[in-house]
Amino acid sequence: MNSREKILQAIKTNKPAFVELPVVDVTKVIQYDDLKAQFITVLENIGGSVIEINDITILQQIISKEIASNDFIINAIPALGEVTENVASLSAIELAGVDRAFIQGTIGVAENGAVWLYEHQIINRLLPFICQHLVLILNKENIVPTLHQAYEQIDLLQGGYGVFIAGPSKTADIEQSLVIGAHGARSLTVYLV
Repeated sequence: MNSREKILQAIKTNKPAFVELPVVDVTKVIQYDDLKAQFITVLENIGGSVIEINDITILQQIISKEIASNDFIINAIPALGEVTENVASLSAIELAGVDRAFIQGTIGVAENGAVWLYEHQIINRLLPFICQHLVLILNKENIVPTLHQAYEQIDLLQGGYGVFIAGPSKTADIEQSLVIGAHGARSLTVYLV
């Protein structure tokens, strides 16, 4: 028996016993009196901004205005008007100039200010990370207290990819130099409808 076989045999004989995963009672995890207020507070504390609106036509006007100013705007929300063509087939080089991307969110999480996006909402996996400014639209009724409740609502059959996004991209080094927009959008605005 060579050394490789000895090592593999030792690993096989020294496996720990399997332990059942704990059962989490989601009724006993964190609860908030006002989910919307908690979501807004947390998201603003991590660098995002929240704007409450009653009518989605406000966003239609914003998109029209920004497109008219020749900014590279991508709309991925059919309810806001015409969805930008061929977004799915655009490469990173073609998307590099995106100033603002409008994407529909599915679930907001009050405990951490995160918003869940399915792949079909994003249209192109690069979009929320390569744009300069990310705008998410979220129905305030879809805010849940914790990630436990969010995971219960996520339908894994809706595509092979999804992502939670919370706040603008940030990174800092040991010298405490904070860089915003290093790995993703420089700003995140969530419109609560």
